[in-house]
Amino acid sequence: MMAITPLAIPPEYWLKVHISDEDLDFLYNDLLEKETPLSTAELARLLVEHRVDCEMDRLKQQSQGGNHIYQPKNDYKVGQKITFPYFDMREGKVARVRDGRNPEFPGLKVIEVEFSEKVRVEFASNIQNHDLNNPTPINYDDPNFSPDYVLKQYGKTIVQELDETLEANPDLVRIAGKWFPRSLLVDVSPGHLNLAEAVLEVNNGGPLTTRALLEQIELPTDSNINLTEFSMNLALQEDERFDEVGPAGETLWFLKRLEPEDVQNPPLFLKFNRPDYNYDEIRPLLQSLDSLVTDELEPEFSRNDSQEHIELSLIFPHWRCGTLPLSSRMLNFFPTAYEAPRVQFTFIDEETNERFSGWVVRPNRYVYGLAAWYERKGVIPGSIIQVKKGKVPGEVFVKVDRKKPTKDWLRTMLIGADGGFVFAMLKQAITTAYDERMTIILPDTAQVDRFWSGSTKNRSSLDELCQNCVRELSKLNPQGHVHLQELYAAVNIIRRCPPGLILHTLLSSSWANHMGDLYFRIKDDLEGTN
Repeated sequence: MMAITPLAIPPEYWLKVHISDEDLDFLYNDLLEKETPLSTAELARLLVEHRVDCEMDRLKQQSQGGNHIYQPKNDYKVGQKITFPYFDMREGKVARVRDGRNPEFPGLKVIEVEFSEKVRVEFASNIQNHDLNNPTPINYDDPNFSPDYVLKQYGKTIVQELDETLEANPDLVRIAGKWFPRSLLVDVSPGHLNLAEAVLEVNNGGPLTTRALLEQIELPTDSNINLTEFSMNLALQEDERFDEVGPAGETLWFLKRLEPEDVQNPPLFLKFNRPDYNYDEIRPLLQSLDSLVTDELEPEFSRNDSQEHIELSLIFPHWRCGTLPLSSRMLNFFPTAYEAPRVQFTFIDEETNERFSGWVVRPNRYVYGLAAWYERKGVIPGSIIQVKKGKVPGEVFVKVDRKKPTKDWLRTMLIGADGGFVFAMLKQAITTAYDERMTIILPDTAQVDRFWSGSTKNRSSLDELCQNCVRELSKLNPQGHVHLQELYAAVNIIRRCPPGLILHTLLSSSWANHMGDLYFRIKDDLEGTN
């Protein structure tokens, strides 16, 4: 006797899910019926629920049997097609029927079923007493019947596959992460868009919600308000005057020409052209860098989304631009978006509760809006900035520990009239907590700016710049060596460069001697040379 295995949905069904035309028709009709835009994740749940219902119906039909499902009790004819549940639902065609010879089963017939040109298998038929004649039980406890379980286990794969399929469908449009049929959109005229521009201009560029704009431009809302709002969003998105700046789940509009220039385009001090080098070779050594070093140009070793607080030490480019690096470790602290390249949010000074506007510039991985705050707080390159999640989405706390003004001996960069630079230990008045390795005082910022503008003769290669910095910094250390973190801070006063590339340059150079850990010095035979 063959053991009866309860019917269920095999795990590979969800692992190898393919979005069919029937799936798209189902989702399209659901959107038409509900007249409500839905996100890919919401559509994925609908699809999984629909697929589970369909599979349940199919398995019930399979369990109950029928002329098209193989059961030994049936009498089959040549040419008839049969499905075999215990052969992964393979379908075959009866090629031949003959009488069987078994005294225990009078009337036995043997059918020869053709599965392919080379595969034919014989099965018994016309047997009334056989386990396979009984309805096959369904394993209702199978977790693959649960949409919640399926989405938890396979949701990422399903959403990705569905997203790619929906993007290729010209009949659907997506705004702020939600999909809707193009055919149902409300017409938005150029006049309505001109009015929206005027409303945003009066409100200092924004941000305003779509609903707030609709209330002021008097767009007819006879149809479903959700449709009107979605249609307005599409019209605004396709007009270059407007920028969608809301975090994921919220649609906010800003007048693009009133956005800060350093939000529209990355400032000079943050620009970087990445050369090709083998990052994996330096990764193990780079992992020993202090946790205060966070660089948006560097791949991160780990990301902990449960962190509520993070500290980092500013390098010159971010101090100069009033920005923070949007490294992988920092992503969890700032709002993100489904599509918007720029996201507007609110900074809150944790010490004073002062609120001011901030921007997440996603394509270039930096956060803008801190220049005035840095100046008020006395922040310097090397100051330790604390970032904490806000109590509500769209708010981020920032803090810098203040201390009574004191004079400390700190590295100071002095630039000559010829563009040459030296480092010296000078007493400087400091009012914030700082990282000793990364703090460098700049008495003349205008001179540094000329390095970046290219107006000096000192636009050397990265290898030459690293060598000059190591030589100058080593003079301040009795051991004559320089830590990578110190060099990283110094190099970034002259050129934007991540620590990984600096480390690669040192290890590849002919002049640097690796002293162990992250310490380097000029090779002895090069000491004293220029």
